[in-house]
Amino acid sequence: MLTKLTTRTLVLLAGAFPSSLFAQDTLQRVSPDTAVSLPEMTVTATRTPREVFRTPAPVSVVDSATLARRIPANVTDLFVDLPGLDVNGVGPSQSRPVIRGLLGERILLLEDGIRMNNSRRESDFGEIPAMVGIETLDRVEIVRGPASVLYGTDAIGGALNLITREPPEALGTTSVHGSLGYRYQGAGDQQHPFGIFTGTAGRFSFLGYASYRDAKDYTAPPGNFGGDTLQFGTKVHGTGVKDQNYTAQLGYALSGTQEIQARYERYTATDAGFGWVNSSDLGQPFNPNIIISYPDQGVDHLTLGYTNHAVHSALADRLDVTAYYTGNSRHLIFDITIPTGPGTQGEVNARNFTDISTFGFRAEAVKSVGLAVLTYGLDGFRDGTQNTDTSVTTGFGPTMVDPVTKTPNAYFRSLGAFLQSEFRLSNRLTVIAGVRGQDILAETRPTATITAPLVSHEDGTVVGSLNAEYFLTDNFALMGDVGRGFRSPNLIDRFFQGPTPEGSGYELPSPNLKPETSINVDAGVRFRTARAGLEVFGFRNEISDAISLLPTGDTVQGLPAYQNVNVDKLRYIGVEADGHLLLGGGLTAYANLTGFDSKDVLNPSNPVAQMYGFRVGGELRYDHTGGRFWLSYGVRHNGGQKDVATLPIPGFTLMQARGGLRLFRAGRSQHTVTLAVDNIGNRLYSEASNSNFFRPGPGRNVTAAYRVDF
Repeated sequence: MLTKLTTRTLVLLAGAFPSSLFAQDTLQRVSPDTAVSLPEMTVTATRTPREVFRTPAPVSVVDSATLARRIPANVTDLFVDLPGLDVNGVGPSQSRPVIRGLLGERILLLEDGIRMNNSRRESDFGEIPAMVGIETLDRVEIVRGPASVLYGTDAIGGALNLITREPPEALGTTSVHGSLGYRYQGAGDQQHPFGIFTGTAGRFSFLGYASYRDAKDYTAPPGNFGGDTLQFGTKVHGTGVKDQNYTAQLGYALSGTQEIQARYERYTATDAGFGWVNSSDLGQPFNPNIIISYPDQGVDHLTLGYTNHAVHSALADRLDVTAYYTGNSRHLIFDITIPTGPGTQGEVNARNFTDISTFGFRAEAVKSVGLAVLTYGLDGFRDGTQNTDTSVTTGFGPTMVDPVTKTPNAYFRSLGAFLQSEFRLSNRLTVIAGVRGQDILAETRPTATITAPLVSHEDGTVVGSLNAEYFLTDNFALMGDVGRGFRSPNLIDRFFQGPTPEGSGYELPSPNLKPETSINVDAGVRFRTARAGLEVFGFRNEISDAISLLPTGDTVQGLPAYQNVNVDKLRYIGVEADGHLLLGGGLTAYANLTGFDSKDVLNPSNPVAQMYGFRVGGELRYDHTGGRFWLSYGVRHNGGQKDVATLPIPGFTLMQARGGLRLFRAGRSQHTVTLAVDNIGNRLYSEASNSNFFRPGPGRNVTAAYRVDF
C-alpha cells in the first residue's frame, strides 16, 4: 500500500529521513497539530514523497481538486491538457494512455504502485484505467519516460499511477465522511451515479464505494477530416458501455506507526467496443467493416498490505509489504464484413475468451544512511491464462470453421530486485541512482485444441537510471536524467499461432524473442515564483530490439506467413512545456506545449507515429475570491502528423468551457454543481492514434454533475 500523505504521516516520514530535501522542507512547515496547504506532491517517480518541483524527473500530477473540476469520464480525458501525453481509443471505458508516443504494453498501468498490466493483452492495447473507479482517486501521477528500475517490465515509455483515496488515520476521533453524486454527459447520453464513504472507529479505518454507468454510442458531427467525410451526424458504434465499480477497504492500526489493510475491488463491463464508423456512413460502401467488441469483462482485485512508518532497525526506517490477486476474464468478438461483389459479401467471425489470474507481491524498504536515502526491495507476479478461440469464415467458398485456440494456455512469471539511492551532495545538488535485475519466464501449458509441444523461454534483464537536480537559486532548478527501460515480450508476442483475425495472413509463434530495451535521456528546467511557474523538458528515447510482425516469405494454409522478430530501432524525440501565471483579480492563465517526432531508424519508411506532431493548449480561469464559483475557457490545437501508413492526419482546434458553483453548505455537507461544454465548434476530429482506423471524437456536448460532500 502506498504511504498516505496526511500531515501526521509527512511528519513521521520527515523524522525518518532527516537528510532528505523532503524532510527539511516539511519540518519547516508542518507540525502534528497544524492544518496546512501542502505543495503538489508525487511518490511514483522516486517512491518517496517529494514536491513535484523537487523531483528530478518529468512527472505530471492531477490532484483531487482538478479531478472534481474536470469531471472526466476516464482519467485519459485529462491527458489532452498535459504535455507529452495523448489518448488512444474512444468511449468512456476503452480509452487508454499514450505517453511520449508509446502506448499499450509499452506503458505500465499502476494502482497504488501495484501493476495492473497483464501478459495476455494485445501489445498495442494494454489494460484499461476504467477498472478503477474515478471517484475513488485521490490523484493521478504520470511518469513521462522509462520507470523500469522501480516497476519492472512494460514501463519502457512511462507509468500511469492511479492513487486511491485513503480513510483518515485510525486511533483518532470516530468519524464518517463521504460523497454522493451524479454525472450526466450528452456524448452518448451517459448516466453515472456514485457514492463513497470513508471513516474510522477506534483502531479501524474503512472505505466503501459504488458507481454505475450507462453510456450509449455517441455521435460524431458532420465534416471532413483528412480523407474521411461524414455528411451527417453519425453514430460511432462501440463507444458505449454499461459498467460498475465496487470497492471495500478495511484497515487496522496495530500501533501509531503500523497498519494492516485489505482492499477488494470489482469491475464489470458489458457492451463495450473498440469504436467504428460503418463504411457506408463514410461513403465507402465497398470497403470492409471491421467490428471489434467486448461483450463482457469482469475484474476482481484483492490487495493485502502491511505498512510500518517507523521501523527503527539497521535495515529499514520504513517498510511496505503488499500481496495481491487479480482475476480478469473477458470475451472478445472480431467481425469483418468484406464486399465480394454486387449484393454479396464474405464474413470472418472470430470469438475469443480469456481468463487470466495474477498473483503478485511487492516488498519495499527505505533506509536513511548519512547523506543517502536507500529504497530497495523485491517484487514479483505470475500470470496464468486459459484461452479459447473459434472462427467461422463464410462467403469465400465453402464455410470454414477453425476451433483451434490461437494463444495457448500459458504462465508468465516475473521476479525482480531493485535498489535506488538518493544522495544530497550539497544544499543545491541531489542525485538519485537506481538499478534493477529482472528474471522472466514464459511457458505454455496443455491446451485442449493444441497438439504442438510445450515450449518455454527465460530471460534476464538489468536496467539502471541516474537522475540529478541542481538549484541555481531557490526558485530555478536544472534537471537531467538518463535511464534504461525494458519490456519483456508477452504471451501473445511469443506464442500466438494461426490466421490473423482479419484473415489476411498466418502468424507463426516466436518463443525466443528478446526483451525490448530503451535508453532515455531527459534535460529540463523548472522555475517558480509566488505568481508563476514554468517547466520545460526535452527528451530522446531510443528503443532497441523493438518487436515487429514481418513476413517470412513462406505461406501457411495458403496465407502469407508472418512472425514477430526483434528488428526495429525506434527513436522518439520531443520537447514539453507547461506553465501558469496569476494575472490578478482571480484570473489565472495556463498553457502547455509539446513538439514530437518519431522514427524507425533502421526502416525510415515504416511509420511508427502514435501521437500528434505538435500540440499547444491554454486555459484562462477565474476563481471567485470566496471560493463560491469558478469559470474557465480553454483551447487546444493539435498539429498534423505525416508519419502514418495512410493519408497524413490533419490538425484541428477544439474549444471548451467549464464552470462550477457551490450551491450551499449545511453543517458538514457541501453541495456543488459543475457544467462543461466540450467541442464548442462542433468540429469533426480524431486523435492521432485513432485516425488510421478512423474513430472520430464526439460532437459538441454538455456535461453536468451534482455532488454533495459530507
